[in-house]
Amino acid sequence: MSEITPIVMPKWGLSMKEGTVNAWLVDEGAQISVGLPILDVETDKIANAVEAPDAGTLRRKVAAEGDVLPVKALLGVLAPSEVSDADIEAYIAAYETPPDDEGSDDEAAAAYHFIEVDGIRVRYASRGEVGKTVLFIHGFGGDLDNWLFNLDAIAEKNKVVALDLPAHGQSTPRLPGTTLEDLAQFVLRFMDALDIGEAHLVGHSMGGGVAAQLAVDAPGRVLSVALISPAGLGDEVNNGYTEGFVNAQSRRDLKPVVELLFADPGLVSRQMLDDLLKYKRLDGVSEALAALGGSLFGDGRQKALPGAKLGATGKPVLVVWGAQDRIIPAAHAANAPAGATVKVFDDAGHMSQMEKANDVNALLKKHLAG
Repeated sequence: MSEITPIVMPKWGLSMKEGTVNAWLVDEGAQISVGLPILDVETDKIANAVEAPDAGTLRRKVAAEGDVLPVKALLGVLAPSEVSDADIEAYIAAYETPPDDEGSDDEAAAAYHFIEVDGIRVRYASRGEVGKTVLFIHGFGGDLDNWLFNLDAIAEKNKVVALDLPAHGQSTPRLPGTTLEDLAQFVLRFMDALDIGEAHLVGHSMGGGVAAQLAVDAPGRVLSVALISPAGLGDEVNNGYTEGFVNAQSRRDLKPVVELLFADPGLVSRQMLDDLLKYKRLDGVSEALAALGGSLFGDGRQKALPGAKLGATGKPVLVVWGAQDRIIPAAHAANAPAGATVKVFDDAGHMSQMEKANDVNALLKKHLAG
């Protein structure tokens, strides 16, 4: 049976317990290569493709479209042609879904931590025990779950920390200020509170601007910078997104705004919209986001361009963009500092860390190892 390879329900993020099979993307008998998208699964956070962990022939689809299955449940079977159908059937009959060690509410809750910084209660996640710290900084209106496809992959060889910025996620809905400098200084004090002397920074969108600003302001605390569709490398920005996000009061209002984030709007799930509306209705959130968006992106222009100063820091820089980004133009990638590694994905939008997770994780691993 050693030649039989199971395809199982993945665990995306710290709190995922189950997923819904939306569609198979390949037929039985197909030759599968490592990383090939083989079926679409939807969780309570997002829909995404399950990519093949190994190469082989897809001998059996075990899960049917519409099935709701727990993490690690058997979805399908890969095996070479010389393995008999009887052996395949015996393997499927004998397969028992292993327990999800991190699937309980207690375990999921334990994966998140809180710390007070300047009177602001900050939620963060911490993964991994070895290597240098990699600090993930999300964008405007986001939270640390924007990295749900990335944290565990990077935690294989690094200690990983991701935070909810002030007025985002489950952190206190109060800002330390409305400039990139204010946010960068807050992140620096967050690092102090966790005794993180230096870190590799990974920033998305507004968080990319914060990461660049932090590298400029405190280069001694920053090992490298990875920027995904970042603010801070060019003037233009679609403030219709930021203003639309702030002003949306219903699922119908919010859906077309959130769809701007993705090349494939089908990735926007009903649960994602409900979670965002729940967050936006917290006291103080809308006011904080309106102030932040107006300060950073008013009139469709970015007020600060710390990316232009990154080259002078001498830090290794990785810049990743989706060519279909409708929030911050992918053309800004041309403004990356000399010597930076730049990758633009043709088939991704503003959220390539979700849309092209395996590819982005591979780029991050190479960047961090360098």
